Amino acid sequence: MNTFLSALLMSGGVILVFMTFFYFLSLILQRSDIVDIGWGLGFIIVTLSLLLRSPDITTRQLILMGLVTAWGLRLSIHIFLRNRQKKEDFRYQNFKEQWGKGFWWQSYFKIFILQGVFMLLISIPLTYRFTFPVADLNWTDFVGIGVWVVGFFFETVGDIQLTRFVTKKKKGKTETRFLKTGLWGLTRHPNYFGDTTAWWGIWVICILLSEPISLLTVIGPLTINYLLVFVSGVPLLEKKYDGVKEWEEYKKRVPKFIPLKFN
Repeated sequence: MNTFLSALLMSGGVILVFMTFFYFLSLILQRSDIVDIGWGLGFIIVTLSLLLRSPDITTRQLILMGLVTAWGLRLSIHIFLRNRQKKEDFRYQNFKEQWGKGFWWQSYFKIFILQGVFMLLISIPLTYRFTFPVADLNWTDFVGIGVWVVGFFFETVGDIQLTRFVTKKKKGKTETRFLKTGLWGLTRHPNYFGDTTAWWGIWVICILLSEPISLLTVIGPLTINYLLVFVSGVPLLEKKYDGVKEWEEYKKRVPKFIPLKFN
């Protein structure tokens, strides 16, 4: 347990330095939404730190490192390309209005440090598995990889489809305000569904049924699931378009999150 707590403290320290760096970068750029680009990169840095600290580097750890890197890089690059010619995200603009002159210090704790805490919680399965490495792969590893692939597919293809739709929309080549085809015809938030599913896959790889205590690391995927479904992801966008006729019709036809009709 002391070894795990030590690894957790190390991860916390790495995250603190990383988020503080992005905070000062946000002050220079005058854009707090830079934290969204740092989100994916932060998990890569944390996982790499855990890998370098591990007493034994196993195939499972290398797989986890690869999956987190692929997920984090894709997300950060996508957000960078999406935001580079746009104004700051409306969420952070609203925070600036709410916090007024105190925004410069409140943003550090309420945006950067808070996201750092979430990053630490979500990475708990990784912290556990890198602290207690097991050499041999088993069937749960392949199930986890499969779940991750499904999630990565949904968020990647979903983002690509949305980017293409927005480009056509700007050129006046679309007749609808919202994308309702492709993966967006299966769920109203395929990117968030994919994001969550990918982390459930990582958790499955990190657990071992022979180690019941490893199941407690479920706090990781539960955290990102809760954030995206009930806090910062789905609710904000749903509220933004609440009452719009086309959106309300779309809601009746397409599930909110899980791409199944009973959702």
